[in-house]
Amino acid sequence: MPTVLRKYGFRFHFYSADRYEPPHIHVDGNGGEAKVWLADLRIAEAGGFSQRDLARILEVVEEHRQQMLEAWNDYFA
Repeated sequence: MPTVLRKYGFRFHFYSADRYEPPHIHVDGNGGEAKVWLADLRIAEAGGFSQRDLARILEVVEEHRQQMLEAWNDYFA
């Protein structure tokens, strides 16, 4: 499970079994978990995060989206 980024107490990563899904990033931290689609910056699922945490997660994903897509493509190529 490669970790792509750590920021604001969140860990952004993906799982090796994610190969057959569209590019996305998983997020753990502050007692929550989420999955964010990288194509449209939309939360696919989330639990345990406050609305404030989710807003910050989307900001981080938007800021680092290219890095996350490159990591995804490098890993699954």
